[in-house]
Amino acid sequence: MNTPGTIDRPLTHDPQKQAPMKPSTNEPTGSATPDVTTTGANDSRQNRTREMQLIPEALARAHMHDRLREAQQQRQAMRLVAARRMQRRAERASRRARRALAMAVMQ
Repeated sequence: MNTPGTIDRPLTHDPQKQAPMKPSTNEPTGSATPDVTTTGANDSRQNRTREMQLIPEALARAHMHDRLREAQQQRQAMRLVAARRMQRRAERASRRARRALAMAVMQ
């Protein structure tokens, strides 16, 4: 049964405009253990949850750093391959020119 104003369908989603929670009538008063509010414990808990929330960001940052480093290494390897290819092409052109010069001098 989904009527407005229930947990399933709250009248508003703003927590400050919602009615405060009331203690259960079938639970005796004072039966629950009192909440322990220690500021140091709360601060460490908040820091821990903040760190836990930042873990995916740190992992993503490390992952991106690794991907960038791999891409840079791959680009450097491709540049080296292209440089070697151009060097071989220049050496062949040099040999052809030397051979052509030798043929011209021989005649």
